[in-house]
Amino acid sequence: MTKTVNHWIGGKTVEGTSGQFGPVTDPATGAVTTQVALASTEEVDAAVAAAKAAYATWGTSSLAQRTTVLFRYRALLDAHRDDIAALITAEHGKVHSDALGEVARGLEIVELACGITTQLKGELSTQVSSRVDVSSIRQSLGVVAGITPFNFPAMVPMWMFPLAIACGNTFVLKPSEKDPSAANLLAELASEAGLPDGVLNVLHGDKVAVDGLLNHPDVAAVSFVGSTPIARYIHATASANGKRVQALGGAKNHMLVLPDADLDAAADAAVSAAYGSAGERCMAISAVVAVGAIGDELVAKIRERAEKIKIGPGNDPASEMGPLITAAHRDKVASYVTGAAAQGAEVVLDGTGHTVEGFEDGHWIGLSLLDKVSTDSDAYKDEIFGPVLCVLRVETYEDGVALMNASPFGNGTAIFTRDGGAARRFQLEVEAGMVGVNVPIPVPVGYHSFGGWKDSLFGDHHIYGNDGVHFYTRGKVVTTRWPDPADAPAGVDLGFPRNH
Repeated sequence: MTKTVNHWIGGKTVEGTSGQFGPVTDPATGAVTTQVALASTEEVDAAVAAAKAAYATWGTSSLAQRTTVLFRYRALLDAHRDDIAALITAEHGKVHSDALGEVARGLEIVELACGITTQLKGELSTQVSSRVDVSSIRQSLGVVAGITPFNFPAMVPMWMFPLAIACGNTFVLKPSEKDPSAANLLAELASEAGLPDGVLNVLHGDKVAVDGLLNHPDVAAVSFVGSTPIARYIHATASANGKRVQALGGAKNHMLVLPDADLDAAADAAVSAAYGSAGERCMAISAVVAVGAIGDELVAKIRERAEKIKIGPGNDPASEMGPLITAAHRDKVASYVTGAAAQGAEVVLDGTGHTVEGFEDGHWIGLSLLDKVSTDSDAYKDEIFGPVLCVLRVETYEDGVALMNASPFGNGTAIFTRDGGAARRFQLEVEAGMVGVNVPIPVPVGYHSFGGWKDSLFGDHHIYGNDGVHFYTRGKVVTTRWPDPADAPAGVDLGFPRNH
């Protein structure tokens, strides 16, 4: 009998009642290992109702109570790193070391949430007028929702709900139906840490569940990470319903390599950033822009390294790259490589025919490297979300920055150079939300915020860090005037000398 992943609502597992299920496959074998319950509108209502009921007490709970739970939660997550990573590998396919890295980056935000007491301190101005003080405070929103992608089934949820609940909100998480099990384990561990029932709920589903959350009158805010078309839809729909929205979309991240760069370091960075996690990450470097005469040497160095990458099942310690999430996604990624030559690219490495012995039905694709790619080609214009690296050639730094800034995306970017002045100009002139200087994937640490520009972000707030705290709270300003105690009415003695 096929295992079923059910919802987590009100502090317990709740079996799906819609009669609709989605398949969950092991990407290394192609076999369906699990089915996930897909929520109906009524089940969306039940999850939101549980969160709303829990908010009545959690929203007024003390900071000490919240942080006590979060510190225990952090310890449990640390103890269960391998268990969470194993679930990620089994359903997403990424190698175990990548999965452990994902858990570690999620833990950073749990640690940030543990220190929420300093983040929620208000401001006070005294004597702004005679006997008048003004204070600013931040308060929770209520029920908030998170809709998260398949590529980081533990990290991205942990970028959202720990901060949200630390700020006093309750949370409904709708993870990807392609790899749902990690989200349930995160919720179970939170319950074990003492999080009250209903504060964190996990609702599995498809568009019915998403639309149910976007349209629900009791959901105050929505966080999303995924593709640009869906991010735009989430933002437009939730905003039209009066909700606060942060919707992080897709990317086409560029890495500018100047002629003075350490080409060995640049090649190492390009390979790890383009092909790590099989390229299924919005911060992957998918376009290397080579300036001047270094292009041939840089491409040769990238090829030399890429050909040595060991591809295999994620639970094999020898594997450095695993399969893609589904067969359909594998075929779509492959189509960009098979059509690249016709659009003017030089196919240096073609990974489309790759298989792994003993796992022939897995969702395999090898590393592909496309050189002399045109900005008009599909492989350049689209977010491929797979292990395909495009190399473009430009004559000057200015040409490279102009090319990068013409992209509709503005998520992350990087420059490789030994020149501090060039790096300084780049970080000011490039139109992207996150910039790396000799760092290929500039994902900020937890106490700074993550987010892009242009078509990579819809909404005003980046995720986690200070922006995350501000997103999950709203400001209130209180102006207070108290009469001087010396002016107390006759007959009331406060022990102060009378002014009259």
